[in-house]
Amino acid sequence: MKRVKVVGVTGYGGVGIIELLLNHPGFQISCLVAAQETGMKLSELYPHLTGFCDETVLTPDDPKAQEPYDAVFFSTPDGVGMQTAAAELSRGAHVVDYSGDFRFATPEKYSAYASFIGKNPKHAAVELLRQTVYGLSELHPFGPEQKLAGNPGCFAVSCILGLAPAAANRLIRPKSVICDCKTGVSGAGKKPAPTFHYPARYEQINAYKLAGHQHLVEIEQELSALADETVQVTMTTQVLPLCRGILSCLYADLKKPMTNGQLMDAYKEFYDGKPFVRIFDNKANIGTAQVNGTNFCNLIVDIDERNNRLRVISHIDNLMKGQAGNALQNMNLMFGFDPTLGLNFPGRCP
Repeated sequence: MKRVKVVGVTGYGGVGIIELLLNHPGFQISCLVAAQETGMKLSELYPHLTGFCDETVLTPDDPKAQEPYDAVFFSTPDGVGMQTAAAELSRGAHVVDYSGDFRFATPEKYSAYASFIGKNPKHAAVELLRQTVYGLSELHPFGPEQKLAGNPGCFAVSCILGLAPAAANRLIRPKSVICDCKTGVSGAGKKPAPTFHYPARYEQINAYKLAGHQHLVEIEQELSALADETVQVTMTTQVLPLCRGILSCLYADLKKPMTNGQLMDAYKEFYDGKPFVRIFDNKANIGTAQVNGTNFCNLIVDIDERNNRLRVISHIDNLMKGQAGNALQNMNLMFGFDPTLGLNFPGRCP
């Protein structure tokens, strides 16, 4: 059994990975760390874990937190991983970081990302950027040789998986891409805020970050690499009064006419052997409920023939394929496990 430390365990991403690790045959939960709510059992903060994870949450400087572990998940805000990941790696750990600290291979790319979120554009561990991989393994497969991965942003996962086959097959005009994305409130994290107070959120849908969303940097980076030309995206993010889930309506002009069947074939071929992406035609009666609590990305693939336009509807659970589930998928690969280990379940209905 591989010993696991989770840093930032008291947030949604932290408790999400704990829920998954409890049923994983290859990993053992060994150390829980957070900057707040320390000294409490995790099950006191999240009572549904009573009898399953009653471990005490430690401060980062606790002696137990300084011990070596096989796997370390950083479910922490931007800026934490770049300060502390090097120490974990030096102790022999494999590291998956949820933030944007290790999503980019160059300091210039990181700087562009950091400017969107008001962070210092200078990366504090530039030497680690040469060691990291963008942790969307459907596009960047890796194995046990990989020690550090930057987990993608949730919107980025939804949009990149939805558009990757079209970009890779050079089916779309690179400056015509539109990502119209809707998310549940849990995407804002656990910390209370006035705009997410129940009376302010109930029966309220609004767009936000119209000046530019930080995940746009990832989306354009990955799609441009696949298309071998610069892809520019118009992205509009919106928050809905539901707990979890992302629905992204993705559009792009086709370079030449094609049939729905041809498009479906291109998508199925691209995702052949990639178990967490499922392809549906335009008659599928699915939504975010069909991925709730799972690591799947469900794609409805369609062509608006009247306007010669690609239309893909992408569905993920923002806390699973958009966060903890994808992180576990990455860690599975780092230890040579099957990528579906601990993740191959269908969710619940209703």
